[in-house]
Amino acid sequence: MKKDKILVIGACGQIGVELTLALRKMYGEANVLASDLREEHDLLKGTGPYVSLDVMNKEMLHVLVIRHNITQIYLLAAILSATGEKNPLLAWHINMQSLLNVLDIAKEEHLDKVYWPSSIAVFGPNSPMQETPQHTIIEPTTIYGISKFAGERWCEYYNHRYGVDVRSLRYPGLISYKSAPGGGTTDYAVEIFHEAKENQKYTSFLSENTYLPMMYMPDAIRATIELMEADASKISIRSAYNLSAMSFSPKEIAAEIKKHIPEFTISYEPDYRQQIADGWPNSMDDNLARQDWGWKHEYDLAKMTKDMLENI
Repeated sequence: MKKDKILVIGACGQIGVELTLALRKMYGEANVLASDLREEHDLLKGTGPYVSLDVMNKEMLHVLVIRHNITQIYLLAAILSATGEKNPLLAWHINMQSLLNVLDIAKEEHLDKVYWPSSIAVFGPNSPMQETPQHTIIEPTTIYGISKFAGERWCEYYNHRYGVDVRSLRYPGLISYKSAPGGGTTDYAVEIFHEAKENQKYTSFLSENTYLPMMYMPDAIRATIELMEADASKISIRSAYNLSAMSFSPKEIAAEIKKHIPEFTISYEPDYRQQIADGWPNSMDDNLARQDWGWKHEYDLAKMTKDMLENI
């Protein structure tokens, strides 16, 4: 039986660290090669092999895939929404070219599977805001969203044209205590917990009633692995699946934190990220993920808040 050899690109990011650790637990430490441009994350040290890799260097990436007999690639490297708006051309170049490099190598080397994350950023102000459907108007207004939407089309194209088994999820905002967020519009939902514990106060860069779809990292990691483990016959979406768990506003998360830290206070100073958030869904319809491969979230706002405050 062929043993899977997995390459995680962008392993030191918010998702990458926890996903790498989860994959090593499943497939064995030696069979999951972590890579990033950055120095190895402290949580990854000593847990398995690590290489410094620039995904933009296609030749280097190709050599690495062949040398390590890689059968699956998880491509997590990206420039996120808020950071991307500061340098749109760089964000487009990195987000697009990295994906094309991986898809092309997957086609050439007949890799078993590729995972590439999409985002709720693909939706825009003309998409339905409540329970945004899987198939709907998609007119993103950020360069991050534009690159993710284009990436979804490339994934579907490589699957239909070349038979590459590429799978994707439209992540909502992700919340974790293990690794820092990477410049996204939903980062406030991580920062607020740290500030609540350290200073008992927080100034939100989004207004109090800005609802966004969110997910606790353990659910996101589990969803990713469940999608990748699902039989190919169950995967009906080759662009990216809507994925959902909960939806809340800064005001609601602050009220939940106050149950644990009564002296906690929140103030609001919306900045340029407010405009980005205003173009995104308030909540998501992820029924297809639930039907196709049995997705089910475990964490709601109360359960997540308790766990975050216990672990920070």
